[in-house]
Amino acid sequence: MDALQALLIPVLNPDLLALIGLGTLAGIYVGAIPGLSVTMAVSILISFTFSWEVYPALALMIGIYMGGVYGGSRTAILLNIPGAPSAIATALDGFPMAQKGLAGEAIGIVTVVSFIGGFIGIFALAAFAPTISDFAIRFQPRDYMMLGMLGILLVGSLSGGSLVKGIFAGAFGIAIGAVGMDPLTFTERFTFDIPAMRQGVSFIAVMIGMFGISEGLMQLHTVNAAAVKQKIGRIVPSWASVRKHLPLGAQTSAIGTVIGALPGTGGDIAALMAYDHARRVTKNPEVPFGKGAIEGLVAPETANNAAVGGAFIPMLTLGIPGDAVTAIMIGALFIHGLNPGPLLMTSQPDMFWFIVSALALANVFMLIFGLTGIRVFVKIVELPRTVLLPVILLLSIVGAYAVNNSLSDVYWMLGFGVFGYFLRLYGYPLAPVILGVIMSRLLDDNWRRAIISDREELDRLFLGIVSSPLSLALFCAVVLIFVSKTPLWGLVFRKKG
Repeated sequence: MDALQALLIPVLNPDLLALIGLGTLAGIYVGAIPGLSVTMAVSILISFTFSWEVYPALALMIGIYMGGVYGGSRTAILLNIPGAPSAIATALDGFPMAQKGLAGEAIGIVTVVSFIGGFIGIFALAAFAPTISDFAIRFQPRDYMMLGMLGILLVGSLSGGSLVKGIFAGAFGIAIGAVGMDPLTFTERFTFDIPAMRQGVSFIAVMIGMFGISEGLMQLHTVNAAAVKQKIGRIVPSWASVRKHLPLGAQTSAIGTVIGALPGTGGDIAALMAYDHARRVTKNPEVPFGKGAIEGLVAPETANNAAVGGAFIPMLTLGIPGDAVTAIMIGALFIHGLNPGPLLMTSQPDMFWFIVSALALANVFMLIFGLTGIRVFVKIVELPRTVLLPVILLLSIVGAYAVNNSLSDVYWMLGFGVFGYFLRLYGYPLAPVILGVIMSRLLDDNWRRAIISDREELDRLFLGIVSSPLSLALFCAVVLIFVSKTPLWGLVFRKKG
């Protein structure tokens, strides 16, 4: 079977087309509900689809994956509660737009740029999979460690101008991520001899508490204020608006594709790095970042959707998952008697092209479903606060409980919600806390691997960094970004000016 025939399989088969559409629609609403992650939905699907043929099973999973990544932006914009970690950066400018009555415009631009970013990632998968996978496999543990450090240094662009507060928030998140049993030595870390803390803290519970509960508590200050009426005019953004932001979207889509192709990273890291990139390259935004800048929506949404195509690159070419969802899909392929990796690319290329086609169709369905029902959806923001606040609390409790069916996660969520409320009162950013929790494991694991591979000698580790062009480039980027966030950087450039 040639590539064209494989590409046309889901297009010409009504059953497969319907499954992709159904999966995408379900994924949008799964992604929009905090706590109901795409990873959870795909893992549940395996138990239902293991007896199916491989094409229908993959069609449904791919639809849910693509729709779920986009769906997280809905509640991020409307309620300031990211439906998924990849939508954390979207909330930074999406929610301020909703507060100005521009929720419809925000969802419209997010839908279109998500479609564009998704197709750039899929195109990269189809055209450059072997090349990008060769680049991704060059990453050593020390490189992943520095990639994590780069992520933590993004706190400067998420901290409202205060580097100290941003670093504190990021470090606090890293400490939360370290709670529990050490994965290497099985010793307890930060558990304080409390048995319930040995399992660690769910970052979903932290995320929902920090954003959901704290937002509800903040809105108590203005509980009697009138709801903001949304201006629902033209939902589909004009071509002039899309064209204006297309260069930035192309850049951040490339970031998303490459980050997505790095095993163990994913759309959440890609979105935050893209947001930081947008802040650096956008010289004079019409609206400041954090106050409703369109660029603050374009960057993370193109990146996290492009990361979907990127995540399939190491999965299909090397048999290494790019993120948690593709790790589950590898299991699904094994169940159906397939072996992802180089042999799959050579012995069954039709499977590769089927996945490319299914991703492209899911992206089209995402655009269609994403632009429909917006007028009804944004009515959530117009609810009276006496109705909206219980809805936020209910969504937060259900989302936290649904992760592990555990009441302890609900308690964690409530506790971090109250703590997040006080952080916001004193001007500390919340996004770096979540970023720290996500990056904690990446930093911890790869620091261990790096130092063990260099026989626990720091001089060998540093020598490896300076002798590898890739490691050296990442190290210089870490130093440059750190210095650029200090007063010294502004002082030097002011003198030159």
